[in-house]
Amino acid sequence: MAKIGFIGLGNMGGHMARNLIKAGHDLKAFDLFEAAVELAVSRGATAAATAKDAATDVDVVVSMLPAGKHVRSVYVEDDALLDVVAPGTLIIDSSTIDVQSARDVIAEATKRGVDMIDAPVSGGVGGAEAGTLTFMCGGTDDAFGRAKEFLDIMGQNIFHAGAAGNGQAAKICNNMLLGICMIGTSEAFNLADKLGLDAQTFFDISSTASGQNWSMTSYCPAPGPIPTSPANNDYQPGFAVDMMLKDLRLAKEAAESVSAPVPLGNDSEEIYGKLSDDGHGGLDFSGVIKMLAGEL
Repeated sequence: MAKIGFIGLGNMGGHMARNLIKAGHDLKAFDLFEAAVELAVSRGATAAATAKDAATDVDVVVSMLPAGKHVRSVYVEDDALLDVVAPGTLIIDSSTIDVQSARDVIAEATKRGVDMIDAPVSGGVGGAEAGTLTFMCGGTDDAFGRAKEFLDIMGQNIFHAGAAGNGQAAKICNNMLLGICMIGTSEAFNLADKLGLDAQTFFDISSTASGQNWSMTSYCPAPGPIPTSPANNDYQPGFAVDMMLKDLRLAKEAAESVSAPVPLGNDSEEIYGKLSDDGHGGLDFSGVIKMLAGEL
């Protein structure tokens, strides 16, 4: 079994760490929040005093951090884990960050003889808990090959998207599409309601017609048709508005860097930005239907 340092034990990382422990790996856990570390210890981890401690004398480092600035800080700037990580160590960064930060940090790791991949995830807290996440990975074939046995423990669908940073590219493109689809689906349900067509009837028709999409059939924004959707739990996340907004802003930044037109992506970023600015950043992102209906 491998010795693993795990950094970032939030809603996603805590469950991912638990699944690695359940698989029999020896885990050293670090987070800025002591309660998160204590929970990991109760599940069988050893507490690391610092991020550097978590990355010292281990075979693998896994990180789940909020943004590119945090990944840069941890690996090459303030904490500079690459100064203590031994050559030959494998690093799996599952943070969702900007493409350039991922490529820059992986390039620095490679210079030091360390295999590193960017491996952002899709599947939410439920997927992290169940070990059914989708991982979108960027890095060399060798690094991906080494990482896959650990990713298979934490996820169900593991994809190698290509070179360093391509995992981030896949994640932000996917989530831009998701944001666009959720707004469009919400507009359709709201219009149906205004025209006197109830949600279940519209769902029964459109879910088998050309308008069918994941935002409708798996995560319906209208209460009723999908019992497990946040719409039937007062729009508790789930995947919060602020998390969607973060990904849409990353997509906008990436699009600008390569001069790719994303008019609907930009419109979606503005809509979710307004929801957040109005104090609804903690609402599930499907709650955009409430704004369209004039309920927020």
